[in-house]
Amino acid sequence: MHVSGLEKRRFVVSRRRTGFGDCLWSLAAAWRYAQRSGRTLVIDWRGACYLDQPFTNAFPVFFQPINDIAGVPAISDDRINDVSFPGPFFPEWWNRPAIECLYRPDEQIFQERDELGELFQAEHDVEANTVVCDACLMWRCDEDAERQVFQSVKPRPEIQARIDAIYQECFEGHSIIGIHVRHGNGEDIMEHAPYWADPELAVRQVCAAIDKAKALPHPRPVRLFLCTDSARILDLLSARFPDLLTVPKHFGSNQGGPLHTAALGIDGGISALVEMYLLGRCDTVIRFPPTSAFTRYARLFAPRVIEFDLKEPSRLTLIEDSQVSDLS
Repeated sequence: MHVSGLEKRRFVVSRRRTGFGDCLWSLAAAWRYAQRSGRTLVIDWRGACYLDQPFTNAFPVFFQPINDIAGVPAISDDRINDVSFPGPFFPEWWNRPAIECLYRPDEQIFQERDELGELFQAEHDVEANTVVCDACLMWRCDEDAERQVFQSVKPRPEIQARIDAIYQECFEGHSIIGIHVRHGNGEDIMEHAPYWADPELAVRQVCAAIDKAKALPHPRPVRLFLCTDSARILDLLSARFPDLLTVPKHFGSNQGGPLHTAALGIDGGISALVEMYLLGRCDTVIRFPPTSAFTRYARLFAPRVIEFDLKEPSRLTLIEDSQVSDLS
């Protein structure tokens, strides 16, 4: 089925089913390419990890509808179920019969990620009418593109109201140190794994980072705000810092896997967004590990960020006013 007015357009389709950090960061890369190549951007989050309805686009479930991002036309709702995107397609895989595209092995996804990355960095466009971005595209665009997308995409009013209410009740009048600890709780955490090679040391490192953050100058009384995917981490840090502020949410069982699953339903996605946007409103943010896309929004907008070095996890760096200094 064709939707009127779309037949002659060229498209960039941003397909993601992962956590919101990855979804938005990858969307920024797709948006930048759509802007450069004069294409319509399509936000296709069907089959998202936060929903159990495979044909429901998760974007309008959690975010306000948009028709464009900074002048780039966008399709962000369930109209995508009615659009027949024109070929040829890029990457080449997507020119196969639809039934053959249902299963893509990991090596194919990684290959497409690299092909798309090379295309985004090139000066030229491709002949394909539809570019399909169905891979993690973090680090494949400039920070200005990330900021543009984060500023253009807004949570639904009821989610934003919850964010604002928590901020006014718990954050206002304080200097907030936001702490994000991405544990994994039994899932394959891939590039995050080196930070958890010694779990006891990792917790001590997070505690040391909190102490250093508290010792920095603050204009108002300090409060600590923790976001984590592990009930065990919450218990450990609450014992060390009894006044720790958290947003109540459902945790999975110990070593039961990631929080972003359809089992938690829409509430799991809302909880993730509430924490993501509250972290972005903190005065200081601690990122452990800094490889987690969940804190990318906070990394771009929080005035002061403490990170653990990518090559030396025991080393702390302070990022403030675009200046990087050593806190170790």
